[in-house]
Amino acid sequence: MSALESQLPILQVIVPLVGAVLVALMRGGRSAWAVALVITWTMPVISILLMRKVLATGPISYHLGGWAPPIGIEYRVDLLAAFVLVLVSVVGAALMPFARRSVASEIDGDKQVWFYTMYLLCLAGLLGITITADAFNLFVFLEISSLATYVLIALGRDRRALLAAYQYLIMGTIGATFYVIGVGLLYLVTGSLNIYDIASRLADPAMQNPRPVMAALAFIVVGISLKLALFPLHVWLPGAYAHAPSFASAFLAGTATKVAIYVLIRFAFSVFGVAISFETLPLTEVLVVLSLAAMFIASIIAVFETNLKRMLAYSSLGQVGYITLGIALANTQGLTGGIVHLLNHALMKTALFMALGAIAYRLGSVKLDAIAGIGRRMPWTMAVFVLGGMALVGVPGTAGFVSKWYLAIGAVEKGWWPLVFAILISSLIAVVYVGRVVEVAWFREPSPAVEKCTDPPLSMLIPMLVLTAATIYFGIDTEASAGMALKAAETLLGGLK
Repeated sequence: MSALESQLPILQVIVPLVGAVLVALMRGGRSAWAVALVITWTMPVISILLMRKVLATGPISYHLGGWAPPIGIEYRVDLLAAFVLVLVSVVGAALMPFARRSVASEIDGDKQVWFYTMYLLCLAGLLGITITADAFNLFVFLEISSLATYVLIALGRDRRALLAAYQYLIMGTIGATFYVIGVGLLYLVTGSLNIYDIASRLADPAMQNPRPVMAALAFIVVGISLKLALFPLHVWLPGAYAHAPSFASAFLAGTATKVAIYVLIRFAFSVFGVAISFETLPLTEVLVVLSLAAMFIASIIAVFETNLKRMLAYSSLGQVGYITLGIALANTQGLTGGIVHLLNHALMKTALFMALGAIAYRLGSVKLDAIAGIGRRMPWTMAVFVLGGMALVGVPGTAGFVSKWYLAIGAVEKGWWPLVFAILISSLIAVVYVGRVVEVAWFREPSPAVEKCTDPPLSMLIPMLVLTAATIYFGIDTEASAGMALKAAETLLGGLK
C-alpha cells in the first residue's frame, strides 16, 4: 500500500473540511462554487478507491494520531461504510454542476460564499459520520453536519425557511441529546467508546448489565430516528425540504437521512445485535409498525399536497419506511432490500428534487396549479420527473422495483405475507401522487407563464439525466448495487447471535 493509499480514510474527511475554510475566504459566489466543485469531485475518487481496497483486502482500520483503538479514535471502512461513502460523495458530485445557476438564482450574492462553505461542512460531517468507528466522534460529526444543515435551510429566500430551520434545530438537538445519553450509558457499562470494542465487550458472557444496555438502545434508536425522520418523529422534514433552496433540498434528500439510517443499521447490527438476540429485542415490532405507518400515512398526505417539494418530502418519509422495514425484517433478503434502497432512493429522489429545482429556475414556482402544461415546454425536465416517479412506484426496470422485490422476498421468508400486500398497496398510493403531477404537466393547457419556459441549461439538465439513467441502469444491472448490499447484509447478519 502506498503512502497516499494509506491516508485515504482521513483524506475523505479532511479534504472537505479544508475546502470549507478555503471557500470561506472567497469573495464571490462563482469562485466559491469553483473551489467547492473541485473539492466535491475529489470525494468520489477517494471513496471508490476505498471501496476497491475493501473488496480486495477486507475492512480498513485507520488509527488517528498513532493511538491504537480502543484508546485512540479509529476510522473503519467495511463494505457497508464504503457503500454509503460512495453514495454520499457521488450524489454531491452529481449536484455540483447543477448548483451554480440554481444557487445563483435562489441565494443572494453576498450569501453564496457562506452557502457553499456550509455545504462542504455538511458533506464533511456526513462522510465523517460514516467512516468513524468512535461513538463520540460520530456525535461530533453529527453536530457538524446538523449545524451546517440548519444554515443551508435558513438561507432560502422564503421567510418560512427560517421557521423550518428552527424546527429542525430543535428536533435535531433533541435527537443528538438522546444519542449522546445512549453513548454515555454504553460507556458506563463497557468503559469504551469504540463501536467495535463496545460490541465485543457487550458480547462477553460475563457482562450482566441488560437494563443499562436496553436503555442505551432506546436512547440511541430514538435519537437517530429523529435524525432520519422516522414517522412520527418527522415533523421537521416537510418544511425543511419545502422551503430550503433547491440545491439544499436535493442534497439533503439524497444524503442526510441515508447517513442517519446507516447509523441505525450500524448500531442495531454491529453493536446491539451481537450482544442481544434479535428475537428478544422489542425493536423489530416497533420498527415494523412505524415503517408501515410511514409507508401509508406519509404517502396519503403526499397525495393531497399542492406544493411539489412538500409532496416529495412526504414521499421521502414513505420511502424511509421501506428502508426501516428492511431493517426490521432482519434477514438477508429484507436487509439487502433496505440497504440497496439507500442508494436507489438517493438517486431517484435527488433527480426528482433537481427537476423541481429546474422548474423553479425557469418558472419561479413549484405549485401544482402553476405547472399546467409544463411538460410540453420542458420535456426533458418532466421526463426526468416521470422516470423518477416510476422508480418511486417500483415499476419493473427501475431501481425502485429491485428494492421492493428484495423487501417482499424478505417478508415471505419471514412468513409475514401481509407485508407483501402492504408494500404493493403503498406503492399504488405513489401512483396517485405521481400521476397527479403527470396529468397536470402533460395533459393541461400551458398558462402564459409556462409558455415562456424552456428546459434549463445543460449544466443543470445533464446531472438530472445522469442520475435518472443510473436509476434505470441499477434497475436492470444490479450487481454493483444489490450485489454490494447483499454482501453487506450477509456480513452484518453473520455477527448476530
